[in-house]
Amino acid sequence: MAPQQRRARAGRPAAVVAAALFASATLAAGPGLAVDRPGHSRAAVPTTPATTPTAPAVPSPPLPPPSPTPDTPPVPLPPTPSQTPVPPGSGRPVADFGAFLDSGPQGVARMTELSHWLGGTELKVAHTYLPGRRWRDIEGAPGFLDAWAQWRREKADRTLVLNVPMQERNEENLSDDQVRWLLRQAAVGAFDHHFRALAERLVELKVPDTVIVLGWEMNGTTYTHRCGPDPEAWKTYWNRIVATMRSVPGQDFRFDFTPSRGRDAVPWTECYPGDATVDIIGMDSYDQPSGVSFDEQVTEPYGLQQHVDFAKAHGKAISYPEWGLFRNGDNAEYMRRMLAWIDEHKPLYNTLTDYCPHGVWQCSANPRSSRIYRAVLYGRTEQPAQVPTPTPAPAREPVLTTGPPDGCRSPVLGDWTEYWLGERFCIPFD
Repeated sequence: MAPQQRRARAGRPAAVVAAALFASATLAAGPGLAVDRPGHSRAAVPTTPATTPTAPAVPSPPLPPPSPTPDTPPVPLPPTPSQTPVPPGSGRPVADFGAFLDSGPQGVARMTELSHWLGGTELKVAHTYLPGRRWRDIEGAPGFLDAWAQWRREKADRTLVLNVPMQERNEENLSDDQVRWLLRQAAVGAFDHHFRALAERLVELKVPDTVIVLGWEMNGTTYTHRCGPDPEAWKTYWNRIVATMRSVPGQDFRFDFTPSRGRDAVPWTECYPGDATVDIIGMDSYDQPSGVSFDEQVTEPYGLQQHVDFAKAHGKAISYPEWGLFRNGDNAEYMRRMLAWIDEHKPLYNTLTDYCPHGVWQCSANPRSSRIYRAVLYGRTEQPAQVPTPTPAPAREPVLTTGPPDGCRSPVLGDWTEYWLGERFCIPFD
């Protein structure tokens, strides 16, 4: 999904299967804040005004209070290691992950709080969206990306993921005829200069290696940057954007082609622009529609398995820029299975959409899924150092005679004394 408003897509599988959760858990209060946004069917990225981009007025979730409150379902701390079944990926460093927590500076601040809730596990991926109202927003309005760029620059092993709309008025429900007309303009270069400006802004901010999730969920109907009205023009446009941004000196961008899971309005394979301009093949995968199992999400046409197979056939890394709960509510089995799927298939990165109805930290409506997410990722900072077992010093061999020499008698001093003396005494008879 995306900025402003996300429209639900019907006809796509979701998840279910039985999950045995951790028994003797210590109770602790959860995030304590439900960010429920009526009318938003999926992950919503706040709208940015046409003038100055600002973060939405969503209060920052407090750290867990000392005890549960009636309004906040308690989220148990993970069991102690002796009680906890081995979670996916145990014994290895946690894969690069993050969460979408807010599109503005609050999103950066909340990453520290989420890390604290996860027992210090570090979020290596920051994820935000450029607003799609006007071209000046898509160019990266001054100040909008500053906090994100600063976070990225602080550590070399961090990744900034930026969703970039391919059209202005991106969520204004333009007709297919209007979209087709825009795509054909775009295919001959009408909008190239906007993406050159964005590339120059990112290089200026010293984040030239940003992952660009360009025109996400293009196989659906939500966005003006959708592919369906003219797939050939859309692919030509994608290739123009990538060529334009790569022409900017100093850039090292990676471009992530990310459809939504399933067929949606058009098979996403029909929109694939080619290996030369795609670095990562992503997938946005929420737990929907109602009543379907996780196995169906895997095996459906254009589902999770086809995504993995398609990327492998094209020699590309995979990613999950958006995933989370949705149509099946607090589905602990989906959470368990999706985390296991991610661990098995090792995407370059994944970022959970974290607010209601999708989230597990900023949304108190999903306590069972929250416990699973927290327990699996809790305290997984780095792979434990392999401390070599010290080699014991060779035992000192006592030098003992086989018997006293002639004319001597050995006093009984005990084995311990003789061991350290290294010999037996001999006392002459006379």
